[in-house]
Amino acid sequence: MNERVSPFLLTILCIGIAILYVPIIVLIAYSFNASALVSVWGGFSTSWYGALLHNEQILDAAWLSLKVGVVVSTGAVMLGTLAAIGLVRFARFRGRLLLIGMVNAPLVMPEIVTGITQLLLFISMLHLIGWPHRGFLTIVIAHIAFCTAYVTITVQSRLRTVDRSLEEAAMDLGSGPVRAFLDTTLPAIMPALASSWLLSFTLSLDDLVISSFVSGPGASTLPMVIFSKVKLGVSPDINALASLVIGAVGVCVVLAGYLMRRTERQRVLDMQLAER
Repeated sequence: MNERVSPFLLTILCIGIAILYVPIIVLIAYSFNASALVSVWGGFSTSWYGALLHNEQILDAAWLSLKVGVVVSTGAVMLGTLAAIGLVRFARFRGRLLLIGMVNAPLVMPEIVTGITQLLLFISMLHLIGWPHRGFLTIVIAHIAFCTAYVTITVQSRLRTVDRSLEEAAMDLGSGPVRAFLDTTLPAIMPALASSWLLSFTLSLDDLVISSFVSGPGASTLPMVIFSKVKLGVSPDINALASLVIGAVGVCVVLAGYLMRRTERQRVLDMQLAER
């Protein structure tokens, strides 16, 4: 029996989709505007994409953001996974409450507060031990600090649903604890790890506030460069850059969704074969 969709709910859905995607469509359309004025349509042109490829400031900032994002995502997944294992597998240990507070604090703390505290920390360390100088390293450290919290929460929720009997069975058959974890539990939580990596990469690539506090001379990330340009007025090459970012993110999301779905199907199939 088919249920009739409420016209009111359908209208709300359409309005929500329009609010989300119409601005993106408009931005992509204006990235092909031949005119330098946003409010004037000067015809179809791809000249701004060519100009973007010769803008060294934007290219350097984009390359820096990509490097930071990859390093931050990898480091956050490693630390967050270890923290999740500690919280799930060990019910009681000294400092557990402190660890829970450290994990949850970045989720609710305003970014401007996090940025100020990170800046004061790096300045104090620089005065005391002469390290670190603000730049790539300080951005990575600051981003890992708040991305690890998101990874821990994501992996923790997935790890709690994993059947530990498979890992125990592997150890009964002669595998060590590490080998048993790698062979049984790690494949089961791999979708959570992939989601956490993508989430950390997106958060790092998108961050502006914290990066503005902890970056140094010559270490401007892409959001910082875009924000500095937009303050002077919307530039067509920024529209082209945003369109490229949207396209790249869309491809990555579709690819990640396909890989995660295939991995989940394979896991379900392996479980069904094991039950027979």
